[in-house]
Amino acid sequence: MNNETTASAIDPWASLSGLTAAASRFVANHRYEDLNAETLRLARRCVLDGLAVALAGSEQTGMKPIGDYITSLGGVAQARLIGKSSTRVPAHLAALWGGTAGHAMDWDDTQLAEGPGRPYGLLMHPTMPPLVAALTLSDLIAQEQGFPVDGKKLLASFTAGFEVGCKIAEAINPDHYMRGFHTSGTIGTFAAAAAAAHMLGLDEEATARALGLAASMASGIRAGFGTMTKPMHVGRAAENGVTAALLARFGMSANSEALDGRWGYLAIAGPGGDPALVRDRFGAPHTMESPGVSIKPYPSGVLTHPSMDAMLFLMRENNIKAADIKAVTLKAGSNVLGPIRFRIARTELEGKFSFGFLLSAIILEGRAGKAEFSDTFVLSGACQDMQNRVTTVFDQSIEDMGWDRIRSKIEVVTHDGRSFERWADEAYRGSPHNPLSDAELEAKFIDCAEGLLSTDRSRQVFDMIWSLEEAPDAGHIFDLLDWG
Repeated sequence: MNNETTASAIDPWASLSGLTAAASRFVANHRYEDLNAETLRLARRCVLDGLAVALAGSEQTGMKPIGDYITSLGGVAQARLIGKSSTRVPAHLAALWGGTAGHAMDWDDTQLAEGPGRPYGLLMHPTMPPLVAALTLSDLIAQEQGFPVDGKKLLASFTAGFEVGCKIAEAINPDHYMRGFHTSGTIGTFAAAAAAAHMLGLDEEATARALGLAASMASGIRAGFGTMTKPMHVGRAAENGVTAALLARFGMSANSEALDGRWGYLAIAGPGGDPALVRDRFGAPHTMESPGVSIKPYPSGVLTHPSMDAMLFLMRENNIKAADIKAVTLKAGSNVLGPIRFRIARTELEGKFSFGFLLSAIILEGRAGKAEFSDTFVLSGACQDMQNRVTTVFDQSIEDMGWDRIRSKIEVVTHDGRSFERWADEAYRGSPHNPLSDAELEAKFIDCAEGLLSTDRSRQVFDMIWSLEEAPDAGHIFDLLDWG
């Protein structure tokens, strides 16, 4: 019997070399000190953006059913709710709340893809599931150990989960999304489980079990787009990730090859995926750094943003006012037009999937933020009238350019007969190639916090997050975000 056989007989885990094992080894051994300066800088930005959108989302209409559901269950007071720090609930329910709030406005960041064939060159919303899972369990652990979890630990757990989610999203067949799975809900579950496992200090074997458990929980289908169900996908990802890690902590067994084994997640939910693309590349480099992450300027799907910016810049460059516009035509391929299902939006949720609304908001207000994404604004007479002037047209020539980028063209006709057109820029605003500045990111937070936090409180959030690694108590985030 050779040494390898002997080792395997003593420790079956030692012989495993699949994607689950690689991810688990990365998570269990990842430390704050492993983060280079650029990844750390980007992690702070993702955390600040994640907290901003979760804060804004915590007051959205769709959060009431979630809140009523959580209240109806009662349970042990383990972790606080984002936006409502006086309320403590079971940890998995706190994660459900936070994750749902974080995606409630569809304003959370987006992972860029490396491999070919990815629609729009994008993959998933990577921040909310691991951030919420890590933050929630930091609150639970602080109670258990009697002293707080610091900012370094929060950053390490968050980046571990972020990286695992992004690499799995890269490995799975792109057909996973095209067939109707919502990647932020499905792959987000693994990201949350990895972050939760790291926060709990699970070893490699227990982390593998957490990922194995997550594989049987990961779900979410695109039929829920345009309803309250879509943000719940991200909430469930955070909830299931926390649950999986806690079950693993208590000794629950799971398949140690649940990601890429014969009946593993990649084989079932994304047939044809290639684990070898990422198996040896966890943290080398972090996906957060390369190819990067896009931080959204608008609370809608990122594929709509280049067209919205094109509308904004066309009006500015030609001094066009809303009253001047007779008709707007947006031309694009099916990759852009296909998911946008509503011709005229009558609710804020429908508006996220309606170019009629999205372009009307830009035309009427010169912006599209928290105030515009409301049922009141969507249903206003001016908005409904302008939506009727906006038309989308499938353009075969744009389709033939491929789906690797978000391409579209805006054409505007004014009442006095003038015509204008503008192509959407491929290096869309918010992407790593055209990133929001820190000042713009702070402005987005202030917009999200409008009516909830004072300017002074927002500044306190900035002070904490821009130096998060120095924070002695990560849980102070809950206090700073409290609005009711």
